[in-house]
Amino acid sequence: MVGKQLIINASAFETRVALIEGGHVAEYYIERQKDRGIVGSIFKGKILRVLPGMQSAFVDIGLDRSAFLYGGDIQPPGGPTSELPEFLDEDEKAPLETPVEDPTGPTAVEGPIPAAPGSHRPQRFFRIADLVKEGQEVLVQVAKDSIGTKGARITTYLSFPGRYVVLMPNINHIGISRRIVNEEERNRLKTIVQRVRPDGMGVIVRTASEGVPEEKLIADIDFLLKLWENVKAKATKAKAPSLVHEDLNLVFRATRDLISRDLERIVIDNKDVYEDVVRFLNRFSVKLGAQVQLYHSDTAIFDAYGIELEIARALGSKVWLKSGGYLVIERTEALTAIDVNTGRFVGGKSLGDTIVKTNLEAVKEIVLQLRLRNIGGIIILDFIDMDRPDDRDRVFNALLEELKKDKAKNSALRISEMGLVQMTRKRTEESLSQKLCTPCPYCEGKGEVKSPASVSYDIIRELVREFSKITAETFVLKAHPQVIDRLCEEDAEFVQDIRNRFAKKVILKTAPEFHLEHYEISPVK
Repeated sequence: MVGKQLIINASAFETRVALIEGGHVAEYYIERQKDRGIVGSIFKGKILRVLPGMQSAFVDIGLDRSAFLYGGDIQPPGGPTSELPEFLDEDEKAPLETPVEDPTGPTAVEGPIPAAPGSHRPQRFFRIADLVKEGQEVLVQVAKDSIGTKGARITTYLSFPGRYVVLMPNINHIGISRRIVNEEERNRLKTIVQRVRPDGMGVIVRTASEGVPEEKLIADIDFLLKLWENVKAKATKAKAPSLVHEDLNLVFRATRDLISRDLERIVIDNKDVYEDVVRFLNRFSVKLGAQVQLYHSDTAIFDAYGIELEIARALGSKVWLKSGGYLVIERTEALTAIDVNTGRFVGGKSLGDTIVKTNLEAVKEIVLQLRLRNIGGIIILDFIDMDRPDDRDRVFNALLEELKKDKAKNSALRISEMGLVQMTRKRTEESLSQKLCTPCPYCEGKGEVKSPASVSYDIIRELVREFSKITAETFVLKAHPQVIDRLCEEDAEFVQDIRNRFAKKVILKTAPEFHLEHYEISPVK
């Protein structure tokens, strides 16, 4: 079986990262330079409005939309707390890491305040009006990007993820990743952290720390402490609202968080980014840097690894299974429904065996699609009805086993007699379709098409392919007016760059009759 690979496509206008597991794209991340996410960034903000009835506040952090601060994300009086906040319990500040356990700090003097909805931890009550006032300046970190019409979610509990640990300046807590199962190793790591962490600060030991020498752990903590001191100094001088600290870009976050012992290699198609990643990883381990490869082929890297096809497949509602069965994935405002069908699969024995085999195959594909599409919130899985309780248990246990591979927090209720599973998956950012698509003007928002930006970038990549294969000096590009406008304005520099690189001429023509996603590139003979 093909091992894990991290494939990075870096260009001037966007960066794309794909994690391949077992020959398939398991996770996909995209970051466009003009609308980069802000999760992990720290702002000095100003309280605009306090909502006592909702135990929350709106905060101006300098964005178009006010950020949302839950009462449970505000540090209570009395100094650092030992209670891990709800968002950190899910490790969102190291979003590709697993949950942690094993708190060791003393009990907080005042107790934690109510967390955001969904937290079931017993907590003492603090009124939001007693914690923040309108006009007050606060240092906050973005825990969730703005999704749809909702503003970003922020917290006053700051955290700084490194390669081996996550530093929490105002949480008196030590946590060890649950994926580190060896008790002797857990005790070793806990002993190191207890000895070197500053009083009142917290540290989460990440999975990557397993087997790592003590000096590397200490160096990682020292680096994060210096980073925290710089943030404090900058925040003191800054005026609200303003950005105080920006988190790493997608390439560095991915190489920091996705590298594991079973990752075979990292392949990058941009020389400058390749050199930056090697330097970044060699800071932690020479061996890790040696896994990085520069991609040289004329074929686009995502084409060569079949990633473009899988992404296109992930934007559709129907997903075929190898057996001939298929999934139908439908997203609504409130939830996502996934329906399993036998399709062309007729099996070789009884109807019951055919149904169970289809459901078991569907389980793997469902979890893969949840990760790839980044589907969050409430999810309903509609398996094909199974009469025998043992069969339902077998399918449900297979689902739980597959969900262990998903780094996003999730939970599932047992499969019902009707074949339904109700589950939730933590939503921290927009889904794949929300990132790549926009509501379709042709069907009044009932469906989706790619956005003009996505089509524009597709065209730029296609021009590179055509220029590499065809010797003609002039090409005619016909596309929807919105796409042509995008190519002539926001993306004009990228079009001009490939024109100069290949010494080719491109004539842009609007085609109002074209569908937004439709375009034609033809050489002039």
